[in-house]
Amino acid sequence: MRKEQAEHILRAKFGLQHFYDEQWEAISRLLNGERILMIQRTGFGKSLVFQFAATMLYGTTIIFSPLIALMREQVKRLQAINLPAAFINSTLDPQEKAEILEKAGRGDYKLLYIAPERQEDESWQQVVQKMRLAMVVVDEAHCISAWGHDFRPSYRRIVNVVKQLQKDFPVMACTATATKRVQQDIEVQFDNTKLTVLRGSLGRDNFSLNVVWCENQEHKLAALLRLVEKIEGTGVIYCGTQAETETVAQWLVQNGIKAINYNAGLDHGSRERIEKAFMADEYKCVASTNALGMGMDKPNIRFVIHFQVPQSPLHYYQEIGRAGRDGFSTKIILLYAPEDDELPLAFIQNNRPPVNKYQEVIRLLMDEPLSQFGIIRKINLKQIAIKVILADLIDQGIITKVTRGSHSLYELKFNAPLLDTKTFEELRVAKLEDFNQMKAYIDTRTCRMNFLRNYLGDETIEPCGKCDNDRNKDYRIRANKEELRKIEKFRENYFPVLEVERKDGILVNGIAASHYGVTQVGSMLHHSKYEQGGDFPNYLLRLTLKAFRHYFGKKHFDLVMYVPPTISGDLVKHFAEEIARMLGFELSHGLKKSRETHPQKVFESAIGKRDNIRDAFRIDEDVEGKNILLVDDIFDSGCTIREIAAILQRHGAELVAPLVIAKTIGGR
Repeated sequence: MRKEQAEHILRAKFGLQHFYDEQWEAISRLLNGERILMIQRTGFGKSLVFQFAATMLYGTTIIFSPLIALMREQVKRLQAINLPAAFINSTLDPQEKAEILEKAGRGDYKLLYIAPERQEDESWQQVVQKMRLAMVVVDEAHCISAWGHDFRPSYRRIVNVVKQLQKDFPVMACTATATKRVQQDIEVQFDNTKLTVLRGSLGRDNFSLNVVWCENQEHKLAALLRLVEKIEGTGVIYCGTQAETETVAQWLVQNGIKAINYNAGLDHGSRERIEKAFMADEYKCVASTNALGMGMDKPNIRFVIHFQVPQSPLHYYQEIGRAGRDGFSTKIILLYAPEDDELPLAFIQNNRPPVNKYQEVIRLLMDEPLSQFGIIRKINLKQIAIKVILADLIDQGIITKVTRGSHSLYELKFNAPLLDTKTFEELRVAKLEDFNQMKAYIDTRTCRMNFLRNYLGDETIEPCGKCDNDRNKDYRIRANKEELRKIEKFRENYFPVLEVERKDGILVNGIAASHYGVTQVGSMLHHSKYEQGGDFPNYLLRLTLKAFRHYFGKKHFDLVMYVPPTISGDLVKHFAEEIARMLGFELSHGLKKSRETHPQKVFESAIGKRDNIRDAFRIDEDVEGKNILLVDDIFDSGCTIREIAAILQRHGAELVAPLVIAKTIGGR
């Protein structure tokens, strides 16, 4: 096919006039049955390459992508131009997934997006064997590489699939963020000398890159408000933790900015509603972890502000890349305080589980094959950590994954090699060096865009002329006395919501007096619980009552119940007694332990937490038809609250609302 013919089809089907030369080269290679790795900036049009090629090939093109928002948006657009497309990810209910799989088996789709983790589904494995495949696309291909900024073990299984395809079968891997080292690792993973690398310019001419120095978090809040009030248009504020997204959003809202928080802790429905509202410019800004923006095609994001320093320039380039896709001037700002280094360094140090946990998994599999959940129940680690261990052990040829009936099990290989931990240390050292490069970006006095491009292997010496350094600007913001007073008042009146409500239960969302560790609340709790400091001080009582009145107003509860202790004695009991007395509600001592449990904080995984408290409580009081205020000291995963609410529901309670002193900050 000649380019002129292709552009005629492009105008008819996609409503676009022309291909870039680089796009057409990639399409030509795919239609010729080649395998390519395309490294191009965000907004270049990598998606158009595989979408157009898919329409020219016979069969179904499978696109592996980790980005739910991208799947949703691209499928919607493809369907709007009468191209049959669908996606398979965790947002679908079983019936929806079954219907899509049935149609896919019949060949009804030209393009089918699938989350890499869904490869585990037996129903998918059965259907894909029947499909007439036209092409395989690996979006966000940097996830294949452990040296990249978002390694995902499930991506390695895609590589195994690609290796089994015939050599002239078209394959496209694409990413906007790959250093030369990541590029080389992707090439090695594909184990194919015919993988052609198409690397383009990564410069963003409409970006104005800036670093703003602040003394601490309080000064950063003041700086953030000043900047958001001044910059026109909508934007994203990237934060380091889920708790930080909540705090930042509430700070802006209380100062008249239409903002909302977004993170992976929200349910799919909430995330989708926020995405749609943000796309429609209903919010000035969204405070988010890096869960937002990756895959969202909102062309008019006018600013991106980082409230927390990222782990590497790779992370940073990826996160700012969603801004300014319409080509108009866009502000990119990093707020930095020296204390910010602690969080990314902690993430880097914990990038891999401890070596003794690898050995523990190996010892378990020496005795018997186990499923992933079977391993989690025997080893105290988060599910994601177990996934990393299993992926590493498979990569090293120590274990293998087998199917027994409807179950997937992991078993030790005969004559398995010894665990090689050298690569783990190499990776940790490499990530520390990446963070040092991020610090170098902050400190540099040269062109910031050139710094990022050179780091990513796009060599250039032409200054952008728009960054703070090229304009000889040095930005430092200090909060004034009025701003500091306003921030202090905000801290004392900001109460984190406990989002535990479910449609099919009596448990409703509750409230915490503070985040653990953000203010002096955490140190007071720790002193009472773990240092024999006596009952919780009156300051915590007053703050918790203030949180109750703020959230529940004058709502009446029939009973105040409290979570029975593990190691804290009568602290929560005495606290609940005071809560009930001050609010004028009846106190119940009818919630009891039916067996001993361990403190929830010792368990890493949600499975371990649930197993620890399953069937561990009993009710010794009539609660039928009662509205119950459930008091505890610290809210973490919510497993205990949910277990107790389920028991109270079985005993006929009408409603359960949690009230706690502090909510843990959590990760992400």
